[in-house]
Amino acid sequence: MKKTKTLLIIAAASLVLMIIIAFVMSIVAIRTANKRPVSLEQIVIQSHDIEFCDDIYFAGERVPLEMFNIRERYERELLSNTYFHSNTMVLIKRSKRWFPVIEPILKEYGIPDDFKYLCVIESYLSNVVSPAGAAGFWQFMKSTAQEYDLEISKDVDMRYNVELETEAACKYFLKAYERFGSWTLVAAAYNAGSARVAKFMKEQGATSYYDLLMAEETERYIFRILAIKTIFENPEKYGIYVSNELSYQPYKYYTVKVDKDVKNWAEFAKEYDITYKLLKVFNPWLRSNSLKVKKGKVYEIKIPKKPFNITHGHVMNLIGDEQFFDNDSLVEGGEY
Repeated sequence: MKKTKTLLIIAAASLVLMIIIAFVMSIVAIRTANKRPVSLEQIVIQSHDIEFCDDIYFAGERVPLEMFNIRERYERELLSNTYFHSNTMVLIKRSKRWFPVIEPILKEYGIPDDFKYLCVIESYLSNVVSPAGAAGFWQFMKSTAQEYDLEISKDVDMRYNVELETEAACKYFLKAYERFGSWTLVAAAYNAGSARVAKFMKEQGATSYYDLLMAEETERYIFRILAIKTIFENPEKYGIYVSNELSYQPYKYYTVKVDKDVKNWAEFAKEYDITYKLLKVFNPWLRSNSLKVKKGKVYEIKIPKKPFNITHGHVMNLIGDEQFFDNDSLVEGGEY
């Protein structure tokens, strides 16, 4: 009996102690919350339906949202990207760097500006490699890349050259447009292949992307593009706020022409006071540690300018220089 009484006292004391600890932790949590640099309204993400207009276009071609399945497919992608805040914010930040590179090339070839959003959903504006082996911003397979004159060898892979791969994509779009006469079908063909889209059209007796039954990936493709376009054109409307100052700035660089073999890219980088890593970041199409150059061939190598040429060594040497760390100097300025 005495033992049971002792155990009850211990249990009661433990319960009281737990209540006290919980109370103290609650007080600490409330004080911490009050010190947050953002308001509670900014932290809480509210999910709700999204209203959108009925007049939506891709590459100048109207999307028939009067069709129930078209409206629902568009809404699915719009909701998905709106409430995937972290990913969508990063994409908007990246677009500030890469759209100024892609847009002029599309314009030069007469490709509608909306095709830049195709590049976004293909690679998230990064040099990724798909499980099937497609590479680069525009995700070219090796055989297709070589068909459109992109050099691929042990030392180089021009699928990782954004400018050249964008030009190759434009050539593909123009060829597909000659066949289909619809930019929407051109985009679908980029995903599924022109032959497959043509086969679907013949089998189903349809002439519009919106009337075709295809693989889910291709059926979602246009709507993923449209959702990204919708959000990018007015991100604040969808609760996404991205600071221009904190977006990723376009690269600053100058070019050096190389018409002879390079035995060691690390040594080459040292000549320009940058690291091997920075050289590869600005020239990701360089795929080995050296380069064999055929007679008559010339490569243009990008050398980063300030602030993109800053290395850890520079930081350690200039850590006491307040002007070096001025925010404006990290965006503008000449080269080292």
